Amino acid sequence: MDAFYASVEQLDNPELRGKPLAVGGEGKRGVVSAASYEARKFGVRSAMSGVMARRNCPHLIFVKPRFERYSEISKAIRKIFFEYTDLVEPLSLDEAYLDVTHNKKNFSSATILAKEIRQRIFDELGLHASAGISINKFVAKIASDINKPNGQKTVAPEEVIPFLEKLDIKKFYGVGKVTAARMYNLGIFTGKDLKTKSLEFLTQYFKKSGKHYYQIVRGIHNSEVKTDRVRKSVAAEHTFHTNLTSEIYMIEKLEQIASELEKRLQKPKISGKTITLKIKYSDFTLQTRSKTMPYFISDKDIFLDVAKQLLYQEKMQNSVRLLGLSLTNLNTNPKKKKEAKVEVQLKLEF
Repeated sequence: MDAFYASVEQLDNPELRGKPLAVGGEGKRGVVSAASYEARKFGVRSAMSGVMARRNCPHLIFVKPRFERYSEISKAIRKIFFEYTDLVEPLSLDEAYLDVTHNKKNFSSATILAKEIRQRIFDELGLHASAGISINKFVAKIASDINKPNGQKTVAPEEVIPFLEKLDIKKFYGVGKVTAARMYNLGIFTGKDLKTKSLEFLTQYFKKSGKHYYQIVRGIHNSEVKTDRVRKSVAAEHTFHTNLTSEIYMIEKLEQIASELEKRLQKPKISGKTITLKIKYSDFTLQTRSKTMPYFISDKDIFLDVAKQLLYQEKMQNSVRLLGLSLTNLNTNPKKKKEAKVEVQLKLEF
């Protein structure tokens, strides 16, 4: 989907259409979750601080996110997908892989099929979508960004290698800023440069990822479209308007975060064993501390108890601007379902 959160806000409020819009917080500690294309022209991007976004675009309009609404529309979009294929792998609320090799409409052209799906999304929901079509998930993902917004790009089998060779390495899906900088230092600027490096060379500098880079630049990516993606973590966090310097205030905030985490676990009936405390200091350094329980948990009181232990585990390095709690080692793995059914009575100290 194109600028999904921002586009939904403009859809629901016609007064916002055609104007630079940011979904997120505009305060000192606010962060942009999504930006409309009108805002992107001024350099406003997701994950940018609200202050910097306002600096780049003084007339920027901020709105608070409405995730329930985004989820509602996401479900409607997926309903359209399932009319064409059962092989749908959601990546997030606004993105999914579709395997249309054998589709329900018997389309012989994935390009025409993608165009029809995009048209239906617009006709039925009033939103624009972009698509990438190719021989595997990796190339399709890259192609989906080529003609945004409201466009699509097909990379035919015989075009894959030339397409990847011309591409700037930073546009390779999965190559972030840090990895791109390392590759630049090694003289790797394009896919063609990457292709000249041996498997041994890439493994030496990028460890296990080296084999992945060696294969993808040759158009090899054998990952199937997985319809039963297993959720690996659930998290809740909060960035504070004023840095916290006292553990007492931190515990008050952690109590709220623990309640939010419990709430996010209730509807899908998820529980887990490993609690991780995330601490971001005022100098933006990040620290995590974890504890694994011998049984599955989903109760806020246990979250808070563990969070306190982790908080006092080590002295604070600086004032704190963000705290978060995440639960991993979840019962979403089918093998753990039976184990998760075992209920453990809480032990209370008197």
